Amino acid sequence: MENYEIIYKDIEEVEDLENIVKRVFGKCLEEENLIDSKLCITVTFTNPENIQNINKEYRNIDKPTDVLSFPMFQKEELDKKIQKKDFQYQDILGDIIISISKVEEQAKEYGHTFERELSYMLVHGFYHLMGYDHIEEQDKEEMRIKEEKILKTLNIVR
Repeated sequence: MENYEIIYKDIEEVEDLENIVKRVFGKCLEEENLIDSKLCITVTFTNPENIQNINKEYRNIDKPTDVLSFPMFQKEELDKKIQKKDFQYQDILGDIIISISKVEEQAKEYGHTFERELSYMLVHGFYHLMGYDHIEEQDKEEMRIKEEKILKTLNIVR
């Protein structure tokens, strides 16, 4: 059983994307000791128009963005579930929506590979689903440390 589902919304399917998703989420789940958790993530790859519509509908921000995350659990609820190892049934950890053209644009802008930018979006989205945020500076630092550790372990560097 895979721990992810990939949806392509109004863009062409790209086989290489699935390989990146599998590798990145596998390492994220391993790092968080969740390999046997039965947690599943839905990843939707889409275009700027679709992500702008979703951003407007759910966040009242009428502009395209790179990645959106919609967790199914509050951090405290998920932490309890993890602590109790309460994974008898498959649970949806949440949804991550990524604008592929924004990933391509940002990879060029930041001077690194498409794989690096997409991997960062996936890890970033994963930790949002895990209840991490970057509103407060301390929380942002904690999240960045986790993200960079995953990417470094996978040897996906800038």
